[in-house]
Amino acid sequence: MDKLKAFESFVSVATKGSLTAAAKAEGVAPAIMGRRLDALEEHLGVKLLVRTTRRITLTHEGSAFLEDCQRLLADVANAEASVSEGGVKASGHLRITAPAGFGRRHVAPLVPRFRELHPEVTISLNLSDRVVDLAGEGFDCAVRVGDMPDSSLVSVRLADNRRLCVAAPRYLQQHGTPQHPAELARFDCLTLSSDASQTRGWAFRVPRNTGGRKQEGAVPGAGLPADGAGEVVHFKPGGPLDCSDGQVLHDWCLAGYGIAWRSTWEVEAEIAAGLLVPVLEEFGAPPNGIYVVFPQRKHLPLRLRLWMDYLKHHYGQATFWRGVLPGAPGRSAAA
Repeated sequence: MDKLKAFESFVSVATKGSLTAAAKAEGVAPAIMGRRLDALEEHLGVKLLVRTTRRITLTHEGSAFLEDCQRLLADVANAEASVSEGGVKASGHLRITAPAGFGRRHVAPLVPRFRELHPEVTISLNLSDRVVDLAGEGFDCAVRVGDMPDSSLVSVRLADNRRLCVAAPRYLQQHGTPQHPAELARFDCLTLSSDASQTRGWAFRVPRNTGGRKQEGAVPGAGLPADGAGEVVHFKPGGPLDCSDGQVLHDWCLAGYGIAWRSTWEVEAEIAAGLLVPVLEEFGAPPNGIYVVFPQRKHLPLRLRLWMDYLKHHYGQATFWRGVLPGAPGRSAAA
């Protein structure tokens, strides 16, 4: 079995949702695509796709394998392009999109520095909280935060992102500190309006079979069992203030008006500076991811590959999330 060809066929069928469409794109008969998938599943010993006469769906293993295959094929394409292009300089126009809040803090500050390294590249940065159609609107890539839905886009995970509760030291001095998520009802919680997001509430990992409450006889603050086992539960805290804009909640939290549930990318610098204090850390839910996504292509432009490597390098440094820009010690990335 030609593994690389099998991987390409699997990705094509999974993203197009049809053996016929994938076969047509490759210029082969659907039966050939089917045999490739059969051989791949037999080699792996797992079922990747559920095929019926009407539709094709991914199994749980298939969904995980799809992301790995997309990353692998992108790496192979990059390796081929690097060899063939040799010392060619990056040039041309790069169109990037990112969520507004995240983009202001953690994408926009990197753009001028990237262009200093690659002066023949011009860049357009679009900041929007809507999900942009990359191929349809002509974007090269997007930076996205959160779990990636099934998509024909290739996604590369750049960093972890956690959500955690934070409060200003002044608020905690005046009102105390919650020891369990169930105690949040007694505190002023700064929440997004119902028309914004977080419809399921704030996520926490708590000991199993407690229904979000401490077990009888549990010690306050004891948190999870020693093995870290727990289930993710959601709480919908209330409070005297809510807003549809996350930045406003962030500002209210800094001003000492209550407890907020924010992403680490938003509060890491303030925590490092002592302006905010994390609470209920031991109950933190598993992280989601920060990704760069791009349309599937056979050959990626050198400017795009360099930009993704640039992001991955800086997002992998703890100092970056604490607000230090590359090449500028002490300079805040959120400034």
